[in-house]
Amino acid sequence: MVDADQTFVIVGGGLAGAKAAETLRTEGFTGRVILVCDERDHPYERPPLSKGYLLGKEERDSVFVHEPAWYAQHDIELHLGQTVVAIDRAAKTVHYGDDGTHVRYDKLLLATGAEPRRLDVPGTGLAGVHHLRRLAHAERLKGVLATLGRDNGHLRAAPREYGAEVTVVEPGPTPLHGVLGPELGALFAELHEAHGVRFRFGVRLTEIVGQDGVVLAARTDDGEEHPAHDVLAAIGAAPRTALAQAAGLEIADRAAGGGIVVDDHLRTSDPDVYAAGDVASFHHALFDTNLRVEHWANALNGGPAAARAMLGKGLAHDRVPYFFTDQYDLGMEYSGWAPAGSYDQVVIRGDAAKREFVAFWVKEGRVLAGMNVNVWDVTEPIQQLIRSKSPVDTDALADPHVPLESLVA
Repeated sequence: MVDADQTFVIVGGGLAGAKAAETLRTEGFTGRVILVCDERDHPYERPPLSKGYLLGKEERDSVFVHEPAWYAQHDIELHLGQTVVAIDRAAKTVHYGDDGTHVRYDKLLLATGAEPRRLDVPGTGLAGVHHLRRLAHAERLKGVLATLGRDNGHLRAAPREYGAEVTVVEPGPTPLHGVLGPELGALFAELHEAHGVRFRFGVRLTEIVGQDGVVLAARTDDGEEHPAHDVLAAIGAAPRTALAQAAGLEIADRAAGGGIVVDDHLRTSDPDVYAAGDVASFHHALFDTNLRVEHWANALNGGPAAARAMLGKGLAHDRVPYFFTDQYDLGMEYSGWAPAGSYDQVVIRGDAAKREFVAFWVKEGRVLAGMNVNVWDVTEPIQQLIRSKSPVDTDALADPHVPLESLVA
């Protein structure tokens, strides 16, 4: 039973944590809500860091989930620039800050997110080596790009729009190969190449060469040296599980994507501790596997789902994974989960050459995932096809004249 004397603590100042705090209040919780953030900025969304804000199309204030005054107005105790150092599950306390501050909780939500994977090559300490995960990273990178002399400028696209020469070192055979496979990954390679991006596929970075602390070039394992002023390490992110692991919570193995193991109500192995967002590894009944989803929509929906579960109002968290991207004049939305080896066919509806189409990853006639490129208002029927788990006529699936809604069983 939830009552006004209870204290709910949220660790993590990203979108999942902020939306969880909001949902607790909108669902009528009148107890104490404490939100602890290790950054000094108010909770913000991350997509603008590589899109609108980095491009100069959005102001800095646009990235924040709520106006700064919102937290006090809704009686949310916000602790900025404070790092949680330990969780004592027996005493049900969270310890944070440099002065040993601790607070007791009735329910605890871990929304600690993920952190950039680091390059493990010589030269990573040079001043021109960048990561992009936090607002401070985006501000620094934006400043570098602005020196190129343009005011308007997604990681490969933005530097080109600013006027920079861009070389991408990619060990795989295409961009986004792990998500899109060779069939659609090649399309994104062609898109970026048409805008002047150079790709080096099938090679790995071995060293960043510099002098007097300044980047001069990047070397790859094929013996090539690529002149460079700056290097952006965009090699994925790792879930921030150290706090949960130290507290003895169950952690998924790396082969399963890592993350804090939760059930379909986002409860961890401790029934009073929940996890949401990038850090949560949950069993998805639709795909019959554990998933850890790093996309914006998962944080947007996972934070509120966890909050409702903490209040005893939760439903199973089984949303179809979804993400989007905008690159140059291409807009794309992807729904579903279709890793390499899980599908036997890719069905194209529309004109891929004109970059106006919908692609479907299909297994024995069942749609596992769908991606719409410059075609809009089709996410709902795509997700309905995925949820139906029923075989469809692939010829009809490929025919733009056949409404997608008519194919849903």
